[in-house]
Amino acid sequence: MTMPLAAIIRRMPKAELHLHIEGTLEPEMMFALAARNGHDLPYDSVEAVRRAYDFSSLQDFLDLYYQGMDVLRTEADFFDLTFAYLQRCDADNVVHVEIFFDPQGHLVRGVSFDAMMSGITRALDEGQKRFGITHRLIMSFLRHLSEENGFEVLDMAAAHRDRIFGVGLDSSENGFPPSKFARLFAACRDQGYHLFAHAGEEGPPAYVREAIDILGIERIDHGNRSLEDPDLVREIVARDLALTVCPLSNLKLRVVDDLESHPLGQMLEAGLRATINSDDPAYFGGYMTENYLRIVEALALDHADVRTLARNAFEASYLTSEDQAPHLDEIDRLFSDAIEERGVAIQARRSQEIR
Repeated sequence: MTMPLAAIIRRMPKAELHLHIEGTLEPEMMFALAARNGHDLPYDSVEAVRRAYDFSSLQDFLDLYYQGMDVLRTEADFFDLTFAYLQRCDADNVVHVEIFFDPQGHLVRGVSFDAMMSGITRALDEGQKRFGITHRLIMSFLRHLSEENGFEVLDMAAAHRDRIFGVGLDSSENGFPPSKFARLFAACRDQGYHLFAHAGEEGPPAYVREAIDILGIERIDHGNRSLEDPDLVREIVARDLALTVCPLSNLKLRVVDDLESHPLGQMLEAGLRATINSDDPAYFGGYMTENYLRIVEALALDHADVRTLARNAFEASYLTSEDQAPHLDEIDRLFSDAIEERGVAIQARRSQEIR
């Protein structure tokens, strides 16, 4: 008997390519770290924090996001935050992660670069040792800050070059085009970093084009509004650039009115290499499995669609082909029988209709 699609989604190996580690700060941990560090929160309970998670825009979310990260002060805090995320990955069968961290959001509060790096990387190493979860770490620049400040952070990162795989660009998109950071990303490229950028979530398709043509990014984070420009879509397909799509984030931030109108299905139809990710799951109500289950139900995606999405994530990751292979084989194994049986059933039904 064919395994239900929801069961396959839970069991299949997954790669997450768009995750902000600060966005995994659950309210319970927020209160625990605040108490540990003697920090007062403007909320009197976990429930009060959750009630605040009613956002009308990206900026509404960011205001709370930066307020929440204020509890992160020590190496131990960053370790606990990252390791808790990896435990959730293990429960969701997420076997590879390529995660962002925002050093500028911590440096301004007096947290040392060494403290955040030590805590995050120690947890990533422990997660690989205990759960077998492989990883890449991406340092993001906040686009509402100056390019000059980005250069200062890039200098700080030099001592940790062996642990920082790439650089990204996030925070408020509207009014802060990628071209603002052309010199910074050129310097990062010269230093051997892989390049990524959030574009086309709230910003126009022109921002996606700038990120590709001016920054030289290798993967597009979000990219929803690319669909408004058919020429841009064709270019993205021709370049085989992956999109790291975040369904529940898009819903929570009002990028889409409802999941039924989410553009993921259109992306697949256009031949775009779309992937599913959780973005800031503590704030948006779902980690990887929940994102898969909710969007698959909303768009009535089938087995072949989900297999494509799952494979896309590994193929768009920076795992070697050799390391990707066992995960891709397992995905194909889980789906092959189900897709074959589904095809036989459809053919049988059509034969009955003809008769």
